[in-house]
Amino acid sequence: MTYNIISTGSKGNAVIINKSIAIDIGVPFKALESVKKDLRLVLLTHRHSDHFNPRTVRALHKERPTLRWGCCEWMVGPLLEAGVDKRRIDVYKPGFFCEYDCICTLTPELLTHNVPNCGYHISDRECKRLFYATDTGTLDGVEAKGYDLYMVEANHTRAELEARMEAKRAAGEFSYEWAAAQNHLSREQAEDWLYQQMGPNSRYIFLHQHQEKIDLGGGKK
Repeated sequence: MTYNIISTGSKGNAVIINKSIAIDIGVPFKALESVKKDLRLVLLTHRHSDHFNPRTVRALHKERPTLRWGCCEWMVGPLLEAGVDKRRIDVYKPGFFCEYDCICTLTPELLTHNVPNCGYHISDRECKRLFYATDTGTLDGVEAKGYDLYMVEANHTRAELEARMEAKRAAGEFSYEWAAAQNHLSREQAEDWLYQQMGPNSRYIFLHQHQEKIDLGGGKK
């Protein structure tokens, strides 16, 4: 299983799996220039603009009209508003699997956020398994044991969060961080969950980190 992180974080999210699957389209269309021709399936999680860019969706659908678009029911409206043909949209129910011949099988996982959101369990043609989840306050109750690859949010550490809140309090500024932290996974939460799930050969990638840009070795493995 290969991955290519086009972008991750508050400025935009898009990840390409095995060259043929895109998860989230929250980037400008030009960011997809090198990957768009090989895509066969686009998976969507939620409608926040850093995960869903309507202009990019419209442009990609126009250029690649045979692409399949997969989502749970809350993303159907935004897709239709962006101009995607309803015949190209596959609607999933969380907890139920869907199979795409020669691409993958997948199961959406309902996630807690301030808008309806899901992650994905994905198994490719070689039976390599991926779990993908961002923008959630908790992964409690989510099972993904022994997967090959985990791509999960690690938005902040508790120390970073407390330092930012204290600095704003000292400056008399409004601090939104505490409310935001209720909807985003901390590094400590992500690590605790991963330790319960990973097998001896599992790999993980932290996504959606708050500050520093993460070097992922060129974004491909």
